[in-house]
Amino acid sequence: MKLKSLPAAAFAICFSTGLGLTATPALAQGTGSDSLSGAYLAGIQAGKARDTDIAARFIARALEKDPDDPELITRAFMLELSRGNVKRASVLAKRVIDFDKRHRVARLVLALEDFRAKRHEAARAHLDHAAYTPIGQLTSALLTGWSWAAEGKMEQAIRALKKLDSTESFGVYKTFHSGLIADFLNQSKRATAFFERTYDDAGTSLRVVQAYGNFLERQGEADQALKIYEKFNASTSGHPLVNDALKRVKAKEGEAPRFISSGLEGASEALFSLSSALADQSGVDLALLYAQMALKIRPNFAVAQTLLGDIYEDTKRYQNAIDAYDKVPTTSSLRANAEIRMAINYDRVGNFDEAEKRLKALIAADDSAYQAELNLGNLLRGHEKFSEAATYYTSAIAKLDKVETKHWTMFYFRGICYERSKQWPLAEADFRQALKLRPEQPLVLNYLGYSWIEKGLNLNEALKMIERAVELRPNDGYIVDSLGWAHYKLKNFDLATKHLERAVELKPQDPVINDHLGDAYWRVGRKLEAKFQWQRARDNKPEPDVLEKVMQKLRNGLDPLSAEPATVEQEPSDNKT
Repeated sequence: MKLKSLPAAAFAICFSTGLGLTATPALAQGTGSDSLSGAYLAGIQAGKARDTDIAARFIARALEKDPDDPELITRAFMLELSRGNVKRASVLAKRVIDFDKRHRVARLVLALEDFRAKRHEAARAHLDHAAYTPIGQLTSALLTGWSWAAEGKMEQAIRALKKLDSTESFGVYKTFHSGLIADFLNQSKRATAFFERTYDDAGTSLRVVQAYGNFLERQGEADQALKIYEKFNASTSGHPLVNDALKRVKAKEGEAPRFISSGLEGASEALFSLSSALADQSGVDLALLYAQMALKIRPNFAVAQTLLGDIYEDTKRYQNAIDAYDKVPTTSSLRANAEIRMAINYDRVGNFDEAEKRLKALIAADDSAYQAELNLGNLLRGHEKFSEAATYYTSAIAKLDKVETKHWTMFYFRGICYERSKQWPLAEADFRQALKLRPEQPLVLNYLGYSWIEKGLNLNEALKMIERAVELRPNDGYIVDSLGWAHYKLKNFDLATKHLERAVELKPQDPVINDHLGDAYWRVGRKLEAKFQWQRARDNKPEPDVLEKVMQKLRNGLDPLSAEPATVEQEPSDNKT
């Protein structure tokens, strides 16, 4: 879910001590992780690598040796919060504000602790201290509004949210949470006005659609809710939570559950809203903190748990992502997607067998769903099990109710598998179908055009396809390489050299592109430069079959065209774009 994004500048976070600062001179004089400075430096290094568990352990060790150092206390606080240890973070937050009374995140953690204990006035006092930057102002206003809502005080809640009027980009947050608060406090007329305005501004947002549709259902306007849900699914790839609502409305299964049932749930929703927006910009580390806090006050918040997994995945902490997705409640309709993401991340950490097992279990559990089969096809394709992958793509395609534009990738991926498993007629048909769905898709134009060139088929059309792909993605080194290699295969060696030089500029470390440029240089008589490019190809760790041919060229050069050794086929898009 993404509410209307805020300007990136609004989320410029400058903590007095962040997670990635360099060591201070006072702490940088010892050696070894058992010393104060050694533990500190080890913690800093782990923090830079976003390994928060190890970083927290080393910083905690340093803090034991110097328990009153403000730098260490603050770092320990931030690390414990980022890894979800909110209880420990709360203890440290009290110490942080002893020497940094305006530390926004520490104040926020303490405010939520008071909120949970229904000490709303104390929570608001902490939030006041945190409201001195754009993100602080936004967060404080939303949570202050919900603290008043928890006390049943509508006017005070709306007044708190009006503080957001000073920043135009905060408008959607103000109207959305005003609608949620009005609905929570049974002010249906005011909720209607707020929701209508929010929907006009952010009608493609998952949470806006869910909340407004949910409200309409409970107001006896199920037909209008149905339209909103169906419009969302028609304009996006759909979402399990919206599908649940659609099924409920169509089956007339009774009244929808309240979207927000407590002030704490509202506060969690606010934190989730902000985390979702931050994760889409440059504030991913803060997004992680907000997601952890949202889950602390609402542990079974499935969509926030999924967001936490997404944040870990986006920052390449794949085992953390697995652990986060595994906490999505098994009763949630988001669980199947969480299982798919877990499988993908198991493969990323080197456990292909577990990834395959989980996807096959999903398929067995729900034979009508195609997503698990699609992802299993992707998994197998990534491991070059092309024939088996094609089988799963075929099964996934067969389960589509209707083939739509968004399904072009399924035919493209299956086409790659057919091509790599030497079933060209089937591959060509799939590439054509993908282009029928997305006529200007550069990856498909490139793959089909390049394949035709390799096979000596439809040469003029093939060259035009690749040229169009380059026009669409002029800075894609792999597609530019395809154009150069196409000219090489057509014996346009001067043009081939020009485009392949550009491809090497874009992807200087790719061994296949270096190899191609070496061939082109040889054909135009630049043999010393050709050998240099082949040496670069050799040194850039090519696949064994590529390496064998490169070594042959380094020894003997290229034979005359009539006797030229077979050239390694490039894979123009599957593993290169």
